[in-house]
Amino acid sequence: MDKVQEWNELAAQLAVDSIRASTEAGSGHPTSSMSAAHLLAVLYADHLRYDVSDPKNQANDRFVLSKGHASPLMYSVLKAVGAITDEQLLSFRKLGSPLEGHPVPLPEMPWIDVATGSLGQGLPIGLGMALAMKIDESPARVWVLMGDSEAAEGSVWEAMANAWFHGAGNLVAILDMNRLGQRGPTMLEWQGDVYAERARAFGWHAIQIDGHDVSAIDAAYREAEEAGRPVLVVARTEKGHGVSFLANKEGWHGKALSKEEAEKAITELGGPRNITITPPKPELRIPQPPKPLTYQLPGYDDAVATRKAFGETLAAMAANPSVVVLDGEVGNSTHTEDFQRVAPDRFLEMFIAEQCMAGAAVGLQVLGKTPFAATFGAFLTRAYDFIRMAAVSRANLRLSGSHAGVSIGEDGPSQMALEDLAMMRAVHGSTVLYPADGNAAAKLTAAMADLPGISYIRTTREGTPKLYDVDERFPIGGSKVLRSGHGDRATIVGAGVTVYEALKAADELSGEGTAVRVIDAYSVKPIDAATLARALRETGLVVVVEDHWIDGGLGDAVLQALAGEGDLSGRLVKQAVTEMPGSGKPEELRDWAGISGPKIAATIRRALA
Repeated sequence: MDKVQEWNELAAQLAVDSIRASTEAGSGHPTSSMSAAHLLAVLYADHLRYDVSDPKNQANDRFVLSKGHASPLMYSVLKAVGAITDEQLLSFRKLGSPLEGHPVPLPEMPWIDVATGSLGQGLPIGLGMALAMKIDESPARVWVLMGDSEAAEGSVWEAMANAWFHGAGNLVAILDMNRLGQRGPTMLEWQGDVYAERARAFGWHAIQIDGHDVSAIDAAYREAEEAGRPVLVVARTEKGHGVSFLANKEGWHGKALSKEEAEKAITELGGPRNITITPPKPELRIPQPPKPLTYQLPGYDDAVATRKAFGETLAAMAANPSVVVLDGEVGNSTHTEDFQRVAPDRFLEMFIAEQCMAGAAVGLQVLGKTPFAATFGAFLTRAYDFIRMAAVSRANLRLSGSHAGVSIGEDGPSQMALEDLAMMRAVHGSTVLYPADGNAAAKLTAAMADLPGISYIRTTREGTPKLYDVDERFPIGGSKVLRSGHGDRATIVGAGVTVYEALKAADELSGEGTAVRVIDAYSVKPIDAATLARALRETGLVVVVEDHWIDGGLGDAVLQALAGEGDLSGRLVKQAVTEMPGSGKPEELRDWAGISGPKIAATIRRALA
């Protein structure tokens, strides 16, 4: 059997198995899988350098199924390479099966690197993998299979621009141009010239082929491997290819075939096969990176902005060769520029492309990097879908959002992060940190390097006075009680900048003979529920003050922590931003929002009256 026949037979098997799996499940996307069967048959049989028995080998090429709804095809490939059995293939979409409706990296599925299914994410993630390979000087390559519908996503073009800028010649995107989306034709249908011209405008090499001609596919992949720059292979395909009543027909997206329809379709495809293949092995094994050198965290005796302490801590952490920092073109504000000065080869300027920045960070961590990505907290909202999908990927991602709350001052509400605590608290398994001073920021930034899952640190624009000694410890899930006494009549809970306002209120009330406890809830999630509950029981009143919208932030975190403490009516007060702010000086805006020391004191007087 010659190569062409082998590839075509394998493609037919992948199409048949995609139908079998989805029909057995009663749901799925067989026709979207069938359009790309030839593309993956040639890739896995002869181009993807991959050791199936050692999927985490750093020398492996990587494959990202950006069109995650084509999961039946992915699982059919895994069966063909011997990773899973036919019985496992037919467990697709069943409760408890690791073969979920869209691919997810699980211990039972080590061949899947990232979760996909939210379209437009595969290329930014693949770019992150490619950049990790460049940092390691690895000869490996990244292949990303994209759907044509997702080419409407801005994140795709963010990745295209950044891939050209960063010289990611080890990145190949394959566009499965099957013309049909979920509800009908795609924007460009089969206008391959337009896709190719756009790619070339972004500095990519573009190749147009018939996506069912295996010889043309093989030639395109060989050309891509020698191009020396990012490549887009525009493959004209048919949805449901190979079956007369499915090919290029509308109304079949996300629809499994009945048993009768499946039998007819499989017969047209030549029946079931049991072909197994062994992808070409990588040329070498990349050694594990050297252990990090010890480093000294910065310490502060004077006022400093926590965003500055964040950047200086990253610079100290550059001694760890796995640390990579990504910036959204605000490095002189977030102070990631401090890391850039000492480790320019591990600093990635992603420009104003927050979705691509977050996606690339996910790709970097797949290959063992410890990525920190930073921008203004307000702008991370653009990347939220990437962040929630990173949690689905079980990714370890470290994010920093500066310029938090009305305290940024004159720049106004377009720059104010007022939703970020709520946003990040809602991410599954996340850690949310909000340090008040430089020493806390340094310790918490360093701690993030070892945290699993999605971690977020909120930093402040203005300088804040020293609260803690250099050797103070800040365990995740802890808090600091800054004022406390047996006669406390209320507790003020703050975080970040409102800790200082809480102390001002405590001083004002103390002068009037009213003792007040003050807690710095630097760990917003997980929150120190035990300390909060004790404060409520001992003082009878908890006032939570935050530079954030009243919904979903620190106040709601405290409310959740105290939910088991009985009726909280009159015992818990949330004080936060409730009206749309404008420009002004930070202290003016905090007073306007009702979160200044005098306003906090007034709230406590009323509550105790």
